[in-house]
Amino acid sequence: MPTNFTVVPVEAPGGGGGEEGPGAQAGQQPEHAAEEPGGGTLGRPQEAPLENGRVEPGSRGDGIPRESSPFINNDSMERGNIYEGKNMALFEEEMDSNPMVSSLLNKLANYTNVTQGVVEHEEDEDSKRKEIKAPRMGTFIGVYLPCLQNILGVILFLRLTWIVGTAGVLESFIIVFMCCSGTLLTAISMSAIATNGVVPAGGSYYMISRSLGPEFGGAVGICFYLGTTFAGAMYILGTIEILLKYISPNAAIFEGGEEAMLNNMRVYGTCILALMALVVFVGVKYVNKLALVFLACVILSIFAIYAGVIKTAFEPPVFPVCLLGNRTLVRGTEFPCVKYYEENNMTVTTKLWENFCGSPLLNASCDEYFILNNVTEIQGIPGVASGVLLDNLWSVYGDKFAIVEKQDQPSVPVLEETDAKIKFYVYSDIMTYFTMLVGIYFPSVTGIMAGSNRSGDLRDAQKAIPTGTIMAILTTSFIYLSCIVLFGACIEGVVLRDKFGQAVNGNLVIGTLAWPSPWVIVIGSFFSTCGAGLQSLTGAPRLLQAIARDGIVPFLQVFGHGKANGEPTWALLLTALICEIGILIASLDSVAPILSMFFLMCYLFVNLACAVQTLLRTPNWRPRFKYYHWTLSFLGMSLCLALMFICSWYYALVAMLIAGCIYKYIEYRGAEKEWGDGIRGLSLNAARYALLRVEQGPPHTKNWRPQVLVLLNLDSEQVVKHPRLLSFTSQLKAGKGLTIVGSVLPGIYLDKFTEAQRAEENIRSLMGAERTKGFCQIVVSSTVRDGISHLIQSAGLGGMKHNTVLMAWPQSWKHTDNPFSWKNFVDTVRETTAAQQALLVAKNIDSFPTNQERFSEGNIDVWWIVHDGGMLMLLPFLLRQHKVWRKCKMRIFTVAQMDDNSIQMKKDLQMFLYHLRINAEVEVVEMFENDISAFTYEKTLVMEQRSQMLKQMQLSKNEREREAQLIRNWNDSLMCPHRNVPPSTAPRISSNKPRGFSLFPFPLAQIYPINNKRGREKVSEGGNCFSVEMVSFLSFCQL
Repeated sequence: MPTNFTVVPVEAPGGGGGEEGPGAQAGQQPEHAAEEPGGGTLGRPQEAPLENGRVEPGSRGDGIPRESSPFINNDSMERGNIYEGKNMALFEEEMDSNPMVSSLLNKLANYTNVTQGVVEHEEDEDSKRKEIKAPRMGTFIGVYLPCLQNILGVILFLRLTWIVGTAGVLESFIIVFMCCSGTLLTAISMSAIATNGVVPAGGSYYMISRSLGPEFGGAVGICFYLGTTFAGAMYILGTIEILLKYISPNAAIFEGGEEAMLNNMRVYGTCILALMALVVFVGVKYVNKLALVFLACVILSIFAIYAGVIKTAFEPPVFPVCLLGNRTLVRGTEFPCVKYYEENNMTVTTKLWENFCGSPLLNASCDEYFILNNVTEIQGIPGVASGVLLDNLWSVYGDKFAIVEKQDQPSVPVLEETDAKIKFYVYSDIMTYFTMLVGIYFPSVTGIMAGSNRSGDLRDAQKAIPTGTIMAILTTSFIYLSCIVLFGACIEGVVLRDKFGQAVNGNLVIGTLAWPSPWVIVIGSFFSTCGAGLQSLTGAPRLLQAIARDGIVPFLQVFGHGKANGEPTWALLLTALICEIGILIASLDSVAPILSMFFLMCYLFVNLACAVQTLLRTPNWRPRFKYYHWTLSFLGMSLCLALMFICSWYYALVAMLIAGCIYKYIEYRGAEKEWGDGIRGLSLNAARYALLRVEQGPPHTKNWRPQVLVLLNLDSEQVVKHPRLLSFTSQLKAGKGLTIVGSVLPGIYLDKFTEAQRAEENIRSLMGAERTKGFCQIVVSSTVRDGISHLIQSAGLGGMKHNTVLMAWPQSWKHTDNPFSWKNFVDTVRETTAAQQALLVAKNIDSFPTNQERFSEGNIDVWWIVHDGGMLMLLPFLLRQHKVWRKCKMRIFTVAQMDDNSIQMKKDLQMFLYHLRINAEVEVVEMFENDISAFTYEKTLVMEQRSQMLKQMQLSKNEREREAQLIRNWNDSLMCPHRNVPPSTAPRISSNKPRGFSLFPFPLAQIYPINNKRGREKVSEGGNCFSVEMVSFLSFCQL
């Protein structure tokens, strides 16, 4: 973090009349001033003088307004004006922006969070503003109990006994242990994030978004919102199930089988959803006041279960179960568990006989299985000391409509079954298997974010959240694991697998175990699910409102508005509509896996956020909670991911697809937020690692591509003169690679830094408009030549440096009065050559096509005179990757003398292009010797002869380099007399390793003298096309 220092001169003794000299008066510190460790300077505390000469203690500043201060950006100091007796600040603007330490500490001490949970909106209901009270909730009331209320819910009361009976005690223990381990590891990661600074309320959304960035935060936040919304639907469905199955079965509107029950769930669920939404809309304070009642119901229900278990050891409750053979029968209170009985020496049939025989008569035709098997009655709850635990250890999975059977009970099988009689048996309504049970159970361990949602109401959130959350998870884990063992030890297996308690007179199975009455569990679970539904409908809209107010998802911003007191009205409406979708599914077992996916994804990214922050070791990562490690976070992340695919692999893929689409949408359309997230730090670490790897050596030929440094010219308003140069760059960079856009401002940086910032903003906006992905670098230098030299030498970082320089051809150098106006261009060419980089010079750049133009036909012509290693072939290939040039054809022209074999040269060139995998037309143009530059072919031979001669001389390496330099100097002396030759008549000279390119977008026939009629016609057919010509660096010396 950069540190700013304000230099304050100490007034010279004696009113400035001493012998310290002008340095002390101008702001020098005395020698005895103490020096801070950070590099600042400490002097005696100064006192501001008043107009009458008195000094006011504790006054700040010199009393001069900022806009009239003579020490800020004022040239009068340089002209010799000396102000004595003033407490001068050389950087007075820092005194305005940086607060005093006392005021900073005062703000931190009085800081209060904006809470996100249910409790915080009570005071907003009042029309008058009240003074905000200091938060006084401790760990137990503020975190522990709310987490207990949210974790212990509908699955415990309605499905846990069925899971134990179906999966067995061992596999049920594994299911609960996996789920609880995932939430415990997530709570450890959440505690580390929550204690790293002041916790903003809002749960996992704020943690993830501020740790992993707006893209991840928005995606996971919306998934968490959907999970919370579907959780509300699950709780409402649980409420309706308790109401219609166990409290008032006669309240059903539709009579019949399974479909009728689903319709009852939809109708009643919609009504209760509307009622709950109305309660939340009217006032959240009512929900908050009822929260303690709902929590009391949960705690009383838990105590009733344990009390019932203890009672079974001495006096088990009487809940007989009727079996036909080994099959469990649906039993009501209206018939005994016998086929017939004797009364007054007469055989009287029972309701059971009538069900299976269709008639109360003894001679009626009965079901074969009913005739062959006996009816027996067993105790549904034999007690904890009965040894039934051994029978319930193993799983008993089955298909849909599979009859619940007691494994060790004798039974006579039959060959043919009648499906019409299945309604008299207890049967499975869905197909059961291990992974499906994991998806149904996992929502029962969610709710660990309840403490972080209330962080604004806590006295010490950084202490209360980790302690309360982890203790609540440990407590609920103990409750769940102990209930699994106790249920398996107390209740008969066929009763456990009876999901709706049809074998025990329609009672709630867990209620049959409770003491003193089953109604304790029924009423407690009913109010518990109601309260949980209200909490979900209260928290989900506020989570959506927080996401909308962050502005990261543009189309959700309308949901950030609400009533005057902050109530999210529109978000509540959307939440109710989404919740209605879950209610229309009408099955608790089908809704539970959906919200399991969203919660698991949320917990996965909480662990990822903690792991990333820990591995990056960022300076601001200093959690107070010390019992975390990145391995635990990765283990929790892996466990959450595994649970997602265990629950339902296709639901997991759909959830990831939804999160991925939201991520890309936020990345593409969302507002840019800089929250100091870990993903940016991870990107920086990855970039550093990659740069260090690239630094090890030059790229292989296969990986070589143009890394372009684009040199732009700016006008007096720091506007780009030739924006088409960036268009051409983006077209050329369809082959990817590095792009650095640079420019030079002449002057001194202290005077030009504002213009440099404005120029950088203009270039960046133009790069965005032209879709040029790259970096921008502005250099302020005393001369343009020095600035360009600095860019060529130092642009880039490590292995990511440019190898090609792209610039525009100077247009007005002929007409200017300055005869040396071309010198910057020539020096750029020479410095590029010295840096061993390629040079692309675009002539008439303003005539180049924009990115919006499309060429339906045309040619890209390459004039290949000297072999350059394939650069000339690569440029048109890269251009044709862009949609502007995609439909253009590539033509290659090579020059031959009259005595060359043009036909064989053309065949050789075609074969060469075939091996290069480049499709292009080939033309050989024959020209006279005096029309061809003397250095196109001969210089290659001369250089080979010189190399051979140096080898034959058997000189050392230093001697060979010295001889080569002497030859080069001699060649330069020969070329210098041609400097006054007009450009139109100067010969073009090519070297053996040319690195300069001229790009001419105008008719070729106007440029090149072609004596061969056939060649001239061929070249002229292209019309106004794009041509590339190799030009050596020495030719520019003739300008």
